[in-house]
Amino acid sequence: MKNVLFIFGTRPEVIKLAPVILELYKFPEKYKVTLCNTEQQKDLSNQTLEYFGLKADISLDCMRENQSLLEVQARILQGLNKVFSDNKFDTVIVQGDTMTVLCGALAAFYNKIPVCHVEAGLRSYDIYEPFPEEVMRQMTSRVAQINFAPTEKNRQALLKEDIDDKKIHVVGNTVIDALFCLPDETMKKAEEFFGDIGENIVLITAHRRENHGERIDRILNAIEFLVKKYENHTFVIPVHPNPNVKEKIYSKLEKYNNVKLFKPLDYPYLVYIMKNAKLILTDSGGIQEEAPSFGCPTLVMRYETERQEGIDAGVSTLVGADYDKIVKYSEKILSKPKSDTRLKAQNPYGDGKAAQRIEKILFEN
Repeated sequence: MKNVLFIFGTRPEVIKLAPVILELYKFPEKYKVTLCNTEQQKDLSNQTLEYFGLKADISLDCMRENQSLLEVQARILQGLNKVFSDNKFDTVIVQGDTMTVLCGALAAFYNKIPVCHVEAGLRSYDIYEPFPEEVMRQMTSRVAQINFAPTEKNRQALLKEDIDDKKIHVVGNTVIDALFCLPDETMKKAEEFFGDIGENIVLITAHRRENHGERIDRILNAIEFLVKKYENHTFVIPVHPNPNVKEKIYSKLEKYNNVKLFKPLDYPYLVYIMKNAKLILTDSGGIQEEAPSFGCPTLVMRYETERQEGIDAGVSTLVGADYDKIVKYSEKILSKPKSDTRLKAQNPYGDGKAAQRIEKILFEN
């Protein structure tokens, strides 16, 4: 039996690891599973665990307001030091590119425990776009014994960095699996929460560090223009709690009747809005992968994306924090009926069976 430790700390990590955790739970004779939540995003991560029927075995309480990257790294590593001192693990699984991922990989490496990296090989090759995630995922790849790459493009990126081909497995992205893990009754509650919100829904998320400052100002100016011009559309904005973002969004957009500002939405509620949205504007990574499953066009408010497959497939468009581009490409979609703007291309990120593939590879290694 393999003693497997999952380390996560943010909502996206929980969403993308939940299908793998649930898959391993199906085989109690093969795996002893331990879940460690660094609580880098304390409320969001624990809340999301509940929606998948999961609960952390170990919680590290590493979240502090306005902490620096150095502070959070030190806090997570210190917490993980005790976890590894008090337990024996055969394998450590991390996902993505957060501080928790890097710290989890480093802590496992220091203890000579094999690291499995879910969603490996995403690259922008600009260490400041996205910051600091690009460096974190590159560093994680160096110590991982198994890299679960979502796509062939991700595999090629790893090969170019001299990662041994035997350590790379193309499995698809587990975020697509997660979309199918939510029970019908949960989605029904999401529908009831929003009520009759209408057909013309625009979902907007903006929170990344590199978009703070002047960039978020340009983004909000473009959104305000669209809000004024398309009064028959409802603009749904889950507002990130970071004060660099929250205060500006409320100051700029709270006064408009067709803008609905929410606290960060629980995962099922976000999925419901994505499923029904006419257009999505985002600087998020996961949403770029999820939206194509619902046929929703997506404008990526970043200058670089490590999810180039969506751009190549025509399911998303890179617009940066460029006022003119955001307005121009949004108008192309908002000026037409929703039925005329649905995507025809298949989701390039997966078929919903990534977790099954990961389990089989874990068992064989």
